Amino acid sequence: MKNLSMLLSLMLIFAVQVDAAPSNAEAAVATAFAKYFQARTDQDYKTVVALESASGTLNTNSDGSFHKSLNKQSEADWKASTLGGTLTTYHPDFTELADNVVHVRFYYEGVIETPNVTRDYRTRASMNWVKEDGEWVAKTMHFSAANFGDVTVTQSTDF
Repeated sequence: MKNLSMLLSLMLIFAVQVDAAPSNAEAAVATAFAKYFQARTDQDYKTVVALESASGTLNTNSDGSFHKSLNKQSEADWKASTLGGTLTTYHPDFTELADNVVHVRFYYEGVIETPNVTRDYRTRASMNWVKEDGEWVAKTMHFSAANFGDVTVTQSTDF
């Protein structure tokens, strides 16, 4: 009986550890996610665009404006946004929802800079990544203001 109890305990521990391990999709998206936000930090907009869906993304920004329609940004669009600063992702959580779909939720915070404004920034964020032509790309992004800091500065292109 003691051996049976020990065996069942070990099986339970193994099952929990297997469940906690990221799936191949989650691990691949974690790599793409890190590359995407590093490219944004580096203002490497060629890489940013390559890691977004070729058909465009569906976005909701933290500036309080309405949801954006399907948006296909080019390198020039990203450069023209003039958004800069030092922003970092924290506590990303990757969850495979279905084949070729991974949901990511995280915090995005630091200092955001526009040509005339520099301020603290902290937001809760989520993204859905999909597999297109064998590559993981961002398809949706949602940013909502957190308890402190500020939100994205509304720009004329938001309307």
